[in-house]
Amino acid sequence: MDPQRDTTLYLPTSVKEMKLLGWERPDIILFSGDAYVDHPSFGAAVIGRTLQAAGYKVAIVPQPNWKDDLRDFRKFGAPRLFFGISPGAMDSMVNHYTAARRRRSDDAYTPGGRHGARPDYPTIVYSEILSELFPDTPLIIGGIEASLRRLSHYDYWQDRLRPSILADSKAHILVYGMGEKTVVEIARRLDAGESIDTMTDLRQTAVIRPSSEVPAAGSDSDIILNSYPDCIADKRRQAANFKHIEQQSNRMDGGVALWQDLGDGRAVKVNPMYPPMTTAEVDATFDLPYTRLPHPRYFGKTIPAYEMIRHSVCLHRGCFGGCAFCTISAHQGKFIASRSKESIMREVKAVTRMPDFKGYISDLGGPSANMYSLGGKDKSICARCLRPSCLHPAPCPNLDTDHSRLLDIYRSVDALPQVKKSFVGSGVRYDLSMHPTGSPATDSINRRYNEELITRHVSGRLKVAPEHTSPHVLSVMRKPSFDLFHKFKSIFDQVNHKAGLRQQLIPYFISSHPGCTEEDMAELAVATKGLDMHLEQVQDFTPTPMTVATEIYYSGVHPYTLQPIFTAVSPAEKLAQRQYFFWYDRTYRDPILKSLHRIGRPDLIPHLFPGGAPKGPNRFVREHPASTRRDKSGKTKQSGSRKGIDNPKRR
Repeated sequence: MDPQRDTTLYLPTSVKEMKLLGWERPDIILFSGDAYVDHPSFGAAVIGRTLQAAGYKVAIVPQPNWKDDLRDFRKFGAPRLFFGISPGAMDSMVNHYTAARRRRSDDAYTPGGRHGARPDYPTIVYSEILSELFPDTPLIIGGIEASLRRLSHYDYWQDRLRPSILADSKAHILVYGMGEKTVVEIARRLDAGESIDTMTDLRQTAVIRPSSEVPAAGSDSDIILNSYPDCIADKRRQAANFKHIEQQSNRMDGGVALWQDLGDGRAVKVNPMYPPMTTAEVDATFDLPYTRLPHPRYFGKTIPAYEMIRHSVCLHRGCFGGCAFCTISAHQGKFIASRSKESIMREVKAVTRMPDFKGYISDLGGPSANMYSLGGKDKSICARCLRPSCLHPAPCPNLDTDHSRLLDIYRSVDALPQVKKSFVGSGVRYDLSMHPTGSPATDSINRRYNEELITRHVSGRLKVAPEHTSPHVLSVMRKPSFDLFHKFKSIFDQVNHKAGLRQQLIPYFISSHPGCTEEDMAELAVATKGLDMHLEQVQDFTPTPMTVATEIYYSGVHPYTLQPIFTAVSPAEKLAQRQYFFWYDRTYRDPILKSLHRIGRPDLIPHLFPGGAPKGPNRFVREHPASTRRDKSGKTKQSGSRKGIDNPKRR
């Protein structure tokens, strides 16, 4: 059987394909905003294969046409159990619009990169259509778009506070986070004859309930958030809510339920998360019988997002970095769920058997490449912890940072005769690998990790994310001091020199992040120029739901202190900051000079322009779709766009 041609190896996407499998009717039908790629990096494939492994007949409708007579929504009829909506591996609004709210011209998750294959907010659009066509069939929403909008949230593209996406959609249940366990539980309970309306206490779900069910203030078991109308009336109340939302989403034991009154007789109840997945559970997800290929319906077409990850392997889920602009922990959790070495090696061997494999693994990574198998030494301390980050303001004393298990993975992969070289394409947390632990053995291993990473696993360019140079901006970002980047760059340069290599260190930076001013950006330009860097991978901050930075952008205060923090909001303010990334471009010379005089920093002019006008051609700065600092498992770290074409695993 040829997996590029044989549709019976995939979840059926048409009635004809379903009949070839001998089915009369699916148990479950999934609607996806992405093309159907049968690969563990694509959430709809993961959920579909998980339900299939649990014994259910699952069909999938990728990128249905919502503009015609709705035949895509009608073709399978009503499923026996429920409809599921997975709007895509990437938030639809980040996918569709730049930081300047301009419409993008491409879509990496569509064949040919074609734009327009999904609507804005597909969760809402698809659910409205399905509920009208099949009002008696349960409707479940999930994926990154629903997960990050489970409670009231600021919508940057509409510039307003919106209620939970449950209030705007017609869904019965919202599944947030990584949904394998939850969706199987829903299927089993429906299969046993239980009504969808009774499933109000499932872990990792949100549901609409009557306002009369909201517990009284001061309840010991649940947290009562400020109501949606109160948050509209007072932005500080929205900010205050977020502290509870973030803390509960990062709890190891799942925390408690959150309630928010919608003000119309209804309330949203968000049930606690499941504990982190065990290694056996993560292995079971990644070991499902994926073909690792796009469905045959796309034969001969290119899906850009797939091309970037086709020869890559994800090692773990979750991230304990807690960056203020990142959504990974809100969706995947703070605690790392790592695969076994055996499972990883099985997938690597499967990659080496692909017809187009040339000997190079493009990425052995994850949300943050070097968090594999790391976590708290004493799990009882972790169970009580409410810190949003294990690394900020300093690495937790309870954190195990021993990189030996990750080194073992690298070496085992490289020992395979079919592998010429394996690369680390995901972002690396150098503050993690450089942190002095007090253990000579661990510190020695981590030094060795940095050396082997640089000499053996860099495909010419190593991506790291200092994000800024200003101490107070980095503090708001929950990122380490820029001094640490200097130290890592020194190590990088020394190791390259010793090994006779000429590799590049590619830093990522953000402008207009909360706390950042024009002066901070001017100093960033001077600092990076002093390092002889012409920045390429840069980004204007884009507020996305469920991040500390977005709450600051919207409310003007920090959710944990309720103290004011300056944020560039207007297009003019954002452009004034962004231009400093491109001090070397003659196009920006005069505006930068005017800016430096206006902010009272003409002393920086000789540092940026010691010889007069910058030399070199004018450069046209083009924004590309934001990526997801990993999407190999539904992962998502979304916060805007970079100059240059990003790896969708990055952001």
